[in-house]
Amino acid sequence: MLEVKEIYKTFNPGTVNEKTALDGLSLKLEEGDFVTVIGGNGAGKSTLLNALAGTWFVDEGQIIIDGTDVTKMPEHKRAKFLGRVFQDPMMGTAATMGIDENLALAARRGKSRGLRGGISRKERDEYRELLATLGLGLEDRLTSKVGLLSGGQRQAVTLLMATLQKPRLLLLDEHTAALDPKTAAKVLETTNQIVNASRLTTLMITHNMKDAIANGNRLIMMNKGKVILDIKGEEKKNLHVSDLLQKFEQVSGSELVNDRMMLS
Repeated sequence: MLEVKEIYKTFNPGTVNEKTALDGLSLKLEEGDFVTVIGGNGAGKSTLLNALAGTWFVDEGQIIIDGTDVTKMPEHKRAKFLGRVFQDPMMGTAATMGIDENLALAARRGKSRGLRGGISRKERDEYRELLATLGLGLEDRLTSKVGLLSGGQRQAVTLLMATLQKPRLLLLDEHTAALDPKTAAKVLETTNQIVNASRLTTLMITHNMKDAIANGNRLIMMNKGKVILDIKGEEKKNLHVSDLLQKFEQVSGSELVNDRMMLS
């Protein structure tokens, strides 16, 4: 479903601020893979997601999604392949519009639009059923403005919007980082529920090692713009945070010093 072939990305080349964010990174995801991505600050995690989304083009290499080469495809054209949830709960939704209107926008993405009426009764019934699966009581607040929702509720709605059209690839960019632990756990539970139900191919960036181990069928660790660990199957199921730290030291030759990762 995703094939990344030796991609490179350098910011501010030829200046004192030159920074190589992706250094010949290669990665392959099969359909239905749920891959968690961890690494210290500056490891290249967000740069990878932005490269996949087309936020910026890579300097070299190739990105193929579901058999289509999207390397030179602009961001708005790649959108038909992707669903994305950002770290900030305020992104990805229209705050002044109702929950039903936001879901309708997501459902109509990429489709031709005319001067027909708004949201049909059938659509509202479908949205009500979808929202009920979240267990947050939002099915009874269909017309509530999204801007009035809590951060966790908003991220849950954003997840529904991002997956409404069953994207080829779902990108989760630290989507629980801005939430309190209890709310983050609920959003992760919802994430697993949606991803598993539709067998969505997913890349989830997280700073939380426990979350990286507990979720998905595969874990990759990045460092200096490369994948340095790729763990799956039984090895991942039996993994502990201490194992992960030890593996990092063995592969990278240095200690993983990152307060956010250590504390989480």
